[in-house]
Amino acid sequence: MDYQYPFSIDWSKQEIIDVISFFQTIEKAYEKGVQRDELMNSYRRFKEIVPSKSEEKKICNEFEESSGYSSYHAVKKMKDSDESIIKM
Repeated sequence: MDYQYPFSIDWSKQEIIDVISFFQTIEKAYEKGVQRDELMNSYRRFKEIVPSKSEEKKICNEFEESSGYSSYHAVKKMKDSDESIIKM
């Protein structure tokens, strides 16, 4: 991993940890697959921290540009699928 996770200086330490955890869950979905429930819970927590769609898009685009992993596509697959494992 040769990239940094996007975050806001306005977030608490715990919020930063939770957002990084969400992005690590996205990485798992791409690299080996992740439990759908784990991704869903991580995304729900992410949305508590980043409720704005425009801010979510900005942060997720920053992550995708640096990592190559699309949060949008992983979350869309999670929402559209009934499979227990989400693998990108």
